[in-house]
Amino acid sequence: MIRFLIRRILLGIFVLFGVSLITFLIARVIPSEPAARWIGPRATAEQIAAAKVELGLNQPLFMQYINYIKGLFTGDWGVSITSHQPVLKELLIFLPSSLEIILGGMLIALIVGIPLGVLTAVYKETWIDHLSRGISIGGVSIPAFWLAMILQLIFYQYLGWFPLGERVSTETALLYPIETITGSNLIDSAVQGNWVYFSDALNHSILPMLTMAAFPLGVVTRMTRSSMLEVVGEEYMRVTKAFGFSSGVRTFKYALKNAMGPTITSLGLTFAYALTTTFLIESVFTWPGLGLYTSNAILSSDYPVIMGVTIFVTAAYLIVNLLVDITLAILDPRIKVNVE
Repeated sequence: MIRFLIRRILLGIFVLFGVSLITFLIARVIPSEPAARWIGPRATAEQIAAAKVELGLNQPLFMQYINYIKGLFTGDWGVSITSHQPVLKELLIFLPSSLEIILGGMLIALIVGIPLGVLTAVYKETWIDHLSRGISIGGVSIPAFWLAMILQLIFYQYLGWFPLGERVSTETALLYPIETITGSNLIDSAVQGNWVYFSDALNHSILPMLTMAAFPLGVVTRMTRSSMLEVVGEEYMRVTKAFGFSSGVRTFKYALKNAMGPTITSLGLTFAYALTTTFLIESVFTWPGLGLYTSNAILSSDYPVIMGVTIFVTAAYLIVNLLVDITLAILDPRIKVNVE
């Protein structure tokens, strides 16, 4: 297992190196003048030359890349051309807001998707199975931005149940302020006992979470169903029935545990996918997170930010996949034997 982890970590470093090289070259090849944008719209030739020296753009391309790699390992991910702030600092500021709706959406997908997948496997080819199939296909195929606008239309325009967007209302933020601890409004307000703020923040986050949950819900439901159908047909499941175990025990204690491997794998990949899906969702709901931060950077051609986000998402994807493999090895001892 240790050798496996070492190989995966080395492979991850190689992938990060490749992604950093590609993003760095693309940022330098695309026609732009970062030094001029760094100064402003009325930059003079002398100011642009001084900005190139400040940003290190006067050095050879090879040395620029070497300095960039050194900065990645030392915490210097560059400086935003638009805000003149360190990219890593801004990433850590906007990340908790995105994780709030990503983790919330994944939690909804787990709570709803796993029981729904089990039910569709138990009641195969019934109306429950057909209804679940429609929900799963719809959740996977419907574009996130379109679903977000439909939810806004129904629950804000027609029903008036939830706000249109943003993380918290201006009135609540002014009358019931909270101290920033983790960057998550829900966690910070709950820790400080500010339940008025917590209620308002939760009310604002429900629609983004539901939108985020649509894709993983479809994946989790279908994977759980197919895995359950495969496990139910195994010999040991017939043995448990012969021993007189109840249907609930056989389904949830023996079948579901052994069927969770593919579901966990797909869930890990879905979590990494959610890091990029949040870009569209946050734009629709005006949610000040990593996605909206990246969208604004793309519109303003802020390449240090774009490169930093790309590296961060790649690293998160690799880490999540590694954690998924470790979890599978814990749940299924046969994987440990094969790895060793």
